[in-house]
Amino acid sequence: MNERKNLVKQIFNSLKKEYGDVRCTLIYKTPLELLIATCLAAQCTDARVNIVTKELFLKYKSASDFANADCNELEQYIKSTGLYKNKAKNIISACKTLVDKFDGNVPNNMDDLLTLAGVGRKTANLILGEVFGKDAVVVDTHCIRLTNRIGLTKNKDATKIENDLKKIIDGEKQLEFCHLMVAHGRNICKARIPLCSECVIHDVCKKII
Repeated sequence: MNERKNLVKQIFNSLKKEYGDVRCTLIYKTPLELLIATCLAAQCTDARVNIVTKELFLKYKSASDFANADCNELEQYIKSTGLYKNKAKNIISACKTLVDKFDGNVPNNMDDLLTLAGVGRKTANLILGEVFGKDAVVVDTHCIRLTNRIGLTKNKDATKIENDLKKIIDGEKQLEFCHLMVAHGRNICKARIPLCSECVIHDVCKKII
């Protein structure tokens, strides 16, 4: 376990040196905006979501606004993000729950976040880490791909990967480590053809297994 933790620190430091201070690429000003943006980001690029939310957040400013939104109208705002009918339905339902049970505020704990329609552990962890500064492992497609390739886990299930990473990454670095995975996945360790010759952690990749 100590060897695995030391290798994780080496990977973290190498990626940190390569990418600097990495942040969530979704643009938001409030916890609610991050919640909505993350829901829209399912099977959609963050860049596209940021384009959509620029206008969306001018129209809908509060949980109450979204809760009382006309579903068809909301669908038109978010149509280009894909899966828009289901996303609109979930956003309205989630915001009704926020209004009815949480005074319109986004809750700061996993259990309550998971009661919101369309919110899974990935979204909940992102909110907990980004907004509330809590230890959080955000397992997205990049994280699943890279942690398996590197050898940090042999699991494909997101929850199991989350648990594996929590054991070997210091709490205060968990969220940033996941952001670094995203940056490295987009730039070098790509899905189809990873650019291993350009990879700054190539020398330790798979040594963890």
